[in-house]
Amino acid sequence: MNGKTVTNLASHNYYNLVSNDLIKERAIQILRNYGVGACGPPGFYGTQDVHMDTEKEIARFLGAKECIVYAHSFSTISSVIPSFSKRGDIIVADRAVNFAIQKGLQVSRSTIRWFNHNDMEDLERVLAQVQLEQKRKPLTRRFIVTEGLFEATGDMPDLPKIIELKQRFKWRLILDETYSFGVLGRTGRGLTEYQNVDPSNVEMLVGSLSHAICAGGGFCAGNPEVVEHQRISSSAYVFSAAIPAMLSVTAAESIKIIESNPDLIVDLREKTRLFRQQLERCEHITITSASESPRLLFHLNREILEQKVIEDEERLLADIVEECMNSNIMIVRVKKVMDSSVTDYPKGRKFGWDYPPMLMASVSVGHSKKDVETGGSVIRKTVGKVLGRLKK
Repeated sequence: MNGKTVTNLASHNYYNLVSNDLIKERAIQILRNYGVGACGPPGFYGTQDVHMDTEKEIARFLGAKECIVYAHSFSTISSVIPSFSKRGDIIVADRAVNFAIQKGLQVSRSTIRWFNHNDMEDLERVLAQVQLEQKRKPLTRRFIVTEGLFEATGDMPDLPKIIELKQRFKWRLILDETYSFGVLGRTGRGLTEYQNVDPSNVEMLVGSLSHAICAGGGFCAGNPEVVEHQRISSSAYVFSAAIPAMLSVTAAESIKIIESNPDLIVDLREKTRLFRQQLERCEHITITSASESPRLLFHLNREILEQKVIEDEERLLADIVEECMNSNIMIVRVKKVMDSSVTDYPKGRKFGWDYPPMLMASVSVGHSKKDVETGGSVIRKTVGKVLGRLKK
């Protein structure tokens, strides 16, 4: 970048599959046999045999009965939600859900109720309140929406507790595993495997094929009725061209590589641990990500900042990113993207919870131990250097 080589700590290429020779060969082969793209919606003439094979492969990997593959990662969850939940239905969502989920909530035109981030007691309170309010009203469809690894904070919910609550109150669960699929669990199957939850207890399990899998598109796994309903009612599936055959096969091959090479996950966990240890030595930052996530989100400790600095915190983070780049380490700021049109938060608390500007750095199996340790050391020293300027 800019004429020099830098260590990329700003990618979701956790398993270094982008440079995998086997995947490259398969991609070129499929490109020659199938062309660049289907150029038509899956329900018209866009579906090819490789698409059906990939859907079967993902369903098998997750232990789900069926799966549907979308062409775009972002539009998957934002289309799955409104295909099931309509005006008059009720959705209870975590206040920290990502922008794609927010758009899905908005498009659904459903009644949205929020619970505090990862607060199971508050979720139970909201579910009980809805049950009381709807006691004498016509029955509506009701959904709980949350994430496997939160895009905004990197932490994870208590899925067994959510399952217990949704079964007790008779709700359905939509789980967005965009950042946890391929990452969490002994074999990378996501939050359900990591927290030992039967995937059949999640009605709609949504994930991305463009993060850890390094292909493109997204998917939704569940019962046959759930999948078939989306084929005729999900806008991103019905009105979008099918995912290119090359990306579909790349996704399937990537899953097979992760599944057949458990050492990849072990290696990634070890480098994540080393990298996290380096950052935890910095007294000026707080890491919010789950310890198993290779995508580390962290923010400046606000108790050490003056109010005037907090007001200009975004610029401070930009300085840290720039200084790291000067030391040949690339990290990025996490952009806050929120859709105020779907919220009902009190004035002055747009997102309903305190959530400071953050930085993101990630590791991959392609990084050497030295890369990981050097990257963590540079970030640690850069944060101290930039904050040291404030005292002068």
